[in-house]
Amino acid sequence: MENSARQRMIKAAMKAPYLERDEEHELAVKWKQGKDQDALHRITTAHMRLVISMAAKFRNFGLSMSDLIQEGHVGLLEAAARFDPEREVRFSTYATWWIRASMQDFILRNWSIVRGGTSSAQKALFFNLRRLRAKLQRTGDSTSTADVYREVALALKVPESDVALMDSRLAGSDSSLNAPLKTDNDQATERIEFLVSDAPLPDDVVGETIDGERRSAWLEQALMTLNGRELQILRQRRLSEDGATLESLGETLGISKERVRQIESRALEKLRTALVEKHPELQPRP
Repeated sequence: MENSARQRMIKAAMKAPYLERDEEHELAVKWKQGKDQDALHRITTAHMRLVISMAAKFRNFGLSMSDLIQEGHVGLLEAAARFDPEREVRFSTYATWWIRASMQDFILRNWSIVRGGTSSAQKALFFNLRRLRAKLQRTGDSTSTADVYREVALALKVPESDVALMDSRLAGSDSSLNAPLKTDNDQATERIEFLVSDAPLPDDVVGETIDGERRSAWLEQALMTLNGRELQILRQRRLSEDGATLESLGETLGISKERVRQIESRALEKLRTALVEKHPELQPRP
């Protein structure tokens, strides 16, 4: 059904009459000034063969010709909306840019699930790499892959690394991570199962969380054995992100920084003793 609809569209476009310059100008003025829908229809119909011709140039990117033609028609309508008949430029010359831009944007959006060609240089590389590589290999100017990359990079003014990356992308299509694969024992599995992750296993994450909560509870119980000054010094010195200095704590408490150090040392020893008494497994091995 798609092929028959496309064939009808192509036949209708080929039968559409060409517009002479004066007639084209008159129709463009009617559309520009009076929004004459009939004038718009005649202009766009007469230039649909241009859309079809350009769509054929992009058919090697693996997308539907019908979709390319539809996108080109969108570009054609955009050109008609922006065209200024008083600039004395043929509509076909002006519309060509919009048709090509619309098709190229469609290809970049649909050729791969990975978005590519976001800059003008990357777009030029995407659409010209194959053509330039074929030309270099055909003329014999470059034989090795490195030579081709270097020549293409010079021609398009992009880094050689970008050329190599784009070439690798064009060489392969998207693959689903859930695509079935056959293993050595002929059991079906999915591609995603062969990906290596640096993240810890779920069991390890849960275990670390439980252990962390348990150690926090033990620490809070042990802190209850300290008096108010010891607890204040230990919390501000050891249990806060900033970590107060001995001097600042001495000024706050009205004592010397050496005295703060002594209280801190005593509090740490009391804390260690309380933890070991309640949980002997924390006792360091000799």
